[in-house]
Amino acid sequence: MLISFLTGGVLCAQTGGSILPLREVRAGIPCTGRTVFQGSRVEEFRCEILGVLENVGPNQSIILARLSGGPLEQTGVLQGMSGSPVYSNGRLVGAVAYSFPFAKAPIAGIRPIEEMLRAAPSARAGVAWHDPFDIASALPRRQGIETGAARLMEIATPLWFSGFARGAIEHFAPALRAAGLEPVQGMGGGRMRQPSEPTAPLQPGEMISVQLMTGDMNVGADGTVTYVDGRRVYAFGHRFLGAGETEMPFARAEVLTLLPSLNSSFKISNPGEWLGAMTLDSFSAVAGELGRKPRMLPLAIRVAGATPAGQRWSYRMELVHDRLLTPILLQMAVFSALEATERAAGLSTVILRGQLRMQSGEPVPLSNVYAAELGAPSMVAAAVAAPVAAILQSGFDTLKLAGIDVELEVSNEKRQVQLDGVWSSRRAVRPGESVEITALFLGESGIELTRTVRYQVPVGAPAGPLYFTVTDGSTANLAEFRQFLLTPPRSAEQLRAFLTKLHPNDRPYVRVWRASPTLQVQGENLPLLPPSMAGALLQSASQQANSLVASLRMDPAPYLFTGSRTIQVEVKE
Repeated sequence: MLISFLTGGVLCAQTGGSILPLREVRAGIPCTGRTVFQGSRVEEFRCEILGVLENVGPNQSIILARLSGGPLEQTGVLQGMSGSPVYSNGRLVGAVAYSFPFAKAPIAGIRPIEEMLRAAPSARAGVAWHDPFDIASALPRRQGIETGAARLMEIATPLWFSGFARGAIEHFAPALRAAGLEPVQGMGGGRMRQPSEPTAPLQPGEMISVQLMTGDMNVGADGTVTYVDGRRVYAFGHRFLGAGETEMPFARAEVLTLLPSLNSSFKISNPGEWLGAMTLDSFSAVAGELGRKPRMLPLAIRVAGATPAGQRWSYRMELVHDRLLTPILLQMAVFSALEATERAAGLSTVILRGQLRMQSGEPVPLSNVYAAELGAPSMVAAAVAAPVAAILQSGFDTLKLAGIDVELEVSNEKRQVQLDGVWSSRRAVRPGESVEITALFLGESGIELTRTVRYQVPVGAPAGPLYFTVTDGSTANLAEFRQFLLTPPRSAEQLRAFLTKLHPNDRPYVRVWRASPTLQVQGENLPLLPPSMAGALLQSASQQANSLVASLRMDPAPYLFTGSRTIQVEVKE
């Protein structure tokens, strides 16, 4: 049903009530708010308008109000109250959305309802992805408004976790808090129920939980409904993460109790019946549609642990399909699965296998080995999430995920070998002839591994020194990552090729090169070109000091190969 503008107010199509325009808001006018303090019953609280902070952002204003009644004198403004509707003489003013950290009085910032109703789908802005292994760097920062000596902040959104290891939540908590999400473990966060029809109509002031992950691990974000217009729902009064168009299921929530805190009090809740999907995450509101079923991303994680009995863990979940949320949630789930094996600290080796299933085309493989005394879960989780972030944030509509399968094999030893020496079968070679490159790797407990690869010098190759660098997967990937960040792929095919050709750490690699400059265009090395052609390509190319002739892979082994060395072979005429 459409919103109608009538005689000084905006007609509220569902209820027959009206909206109080911002221009009519004055200090001192009384108002009441609606929210849930216990169970599912919507209760009223009192408030008094203190004034309006105008133009705090582009076309944005915030109404200041003092809240009172119920438990608010003891708790202050609660996390989970975001979106609580405020009325004056029966007309909707807006939604509780901001608060002052560590405030002694329950003074809140109210988002005008006019701004919430203006929230509309828009083209997604690109994400500045500076570090492919720092997924949290893509999360936006929590927004605030300067008010003299104090700072009015978006009310933090409680983010409930169940089924997660405590270490995983503590590891990611700083990044989540910086984005305005308050992680909480062990209380609330149960599974939502999915009936065919809601048991009762959704009302303003009711508590909802946006379900970001469901299954063996669950993540939910709590807020309050501000306004319902037919099937359209507006909530929160501020952004969740500012993701733009999205699809996130939401459920009716029940408040178990309130937890007063000197830092920030919050509601403890459990999700109930499924209601629909949030489809828009804008600066002024989270909006969605009742009865809409979102597309979710299946995730399966299987872990073989380092126990005498060969214990195995298996997890099945569904994630929201979102460019910002999916990578960080995936990273946390993988970290938690490894944390459960009790190998988060101490010597450990993790062998990663899996795939990113695509809606069309071949899957993108996941394959690597990680060995460390500390931090192995963090490295593995980042390695799984990085290609997912690259796909979701690429903007290529033809490259869509259909599911994620992750298999992890964990051992309680550091299975790592270090490059000790490299030699060639001959010091000089002619074009058309072959040369063998052999590398020796040493590890703990006297482990020795040798790897050999054969390279045939092309017919017509120029005379002079030819260099062979034996290196590990991490070093071999540096050039690819550098080029990816400087000149991102321009098509889905280029991105798929980049992700598929990454070098896992379970084998050594040989880079054959000459000491002559070259141009690199979209990941492809071109020989030194005539000045006229080189000049035309400089806008889309980067100049490399050395010319890569060939890249070779040696045989794999269930070890982490490390180290890099270079030898020289002379090409004779």
